[in-house]
Amino acid sequence: MNVPPSIDHVTAPSDSEVLHWLTNDTRDERFLDNIFAELCLRLQRAGIPAKRATLHVMILHPQWLGSRIMWADGMREAELRRVDYDIRERSEFVGSPANEINDGAAEVRENLERDPALGRKHAVYDEMRAKGLTDYVAWPLYHTLGKRHLVTFATDKRGGFDDAHIDCLLKLLPVLALVSEIRLKNRLARTLLETYVGSHAGELVLAGATRRGSGTTVHAAIMICDLRDFTAISDNWPRDDVIDLLNDYFDAMSEPIARHGGEILKFIGDGLLAIFPLSNPSACANLLHAVTKARRAMVALNQRNGETGRAPLNYGIGVHVGDVMYGNIGSRTRLDFTVIGPAVNMAARLETLTKQLGRTVLLSRAFADFVKSDFDLERVGEYPVRGFNDPIELFAYHG
Repeated sequence: MNVPPSIDHVTAPSDSEVLHWLTNDTRDERFLDNIFAELCLRLQRAGIPAKRATLHVMILHPQWLGSRIMWADGMREAELRRVDYDIRERSEFVGSPANEINDGAAEVRENLERDPALGRKHAVYDEMRAKGLTDYVAWPLYHTLGKRHLVTFATDKRGGFDDAHIDCLLKLLPVLALVSEIRLKNRLARTLLETYVGSHAGELVLAGATRRGSGTTVHAAIMICDLRDFTAISDNWPRDDVIDLLNDYFDAMSEPIARHGGEILKFIGDGLLAIFPLSNPSACANLLHAVTKARRAMVALNQRNGETGRAPLNYGIGVHVGDVMYGNIGSRTRLDFTVIGPAVNMAARLETLTKQLGRTVLLSRAFADFVKSDFDLERVGEYPVRGFNDPIELFAYHG
């Protein structure tokens, strides 16, 4: 943390300059936390005695309800913290200013200099008093279509914020709302694309690769995984149990893939399709390392399921390497960013063969040639593969 320079109130910029900066000079800054920290520093230089400020935003994310951006005196960069979905049941939220704003309050103001017994009771007020803060104010930050977020400011000035300070901060709110909404919408677009099509494909789409039929040829290792006997499970288990099972299974498989540089392009029912581009010289080895970690995760998952009386989950993985067409395919109004080609078909056929041949992981000879010097592989033999003229030499991996 760096202490901001001392403020010369004679030459300090006015609050109108802060508003002009927020309106006109933030367009090249991508990240909201950076804008918020700079805003607080500029407010100080304009004579607004802010010592602590927070910005709480709701986001659409599969894991997080929102984020809290917190700035305090002496910080050049704001602290960014994700907020879990269960926050609303926790004591840090219940009865808090955020809770009051969420319930519809237009303002929450707390005089922290008065006897605590006369004020609101919440841990956040005690924390601010302990840090010498004297006044606190929270307001909703209104985005379009009625969406409400939250911004707060606190000071250690004796007597708290005066009316001029409050008036200045209120003038900033509509512009801060616009600036923050733009960044949140940008982040939302990125998050949704990362969530539903993957990080690499999402970057391509954001960069403009949206035309139907556009794409590129990628040399990659392809991995297709499928759960065994899922039809019987889905027919006989309660719906919520089936969803929990699938989520646990996909976690066990997906996290090692992402950790080792692979990208999951889609979930297909109880299966998944992932690629490891060979632009990374270690791609094929990374794929098998991911398989190893996924196998261990599945062993642990089956052990947990066994403790609750559930049957173990079985799966098959087919792996091949080759050129794939990577791009936009679909109708005029509904596209899928995916990979197609004979190499993908081969991986799918090998996954189907795992059950017939009694192996969990089957590799084509083309893939095995990349890794056989570093991994212990079992040669299974040559087998006909539907859709291909010649038998394919297959290897099993048990690591």
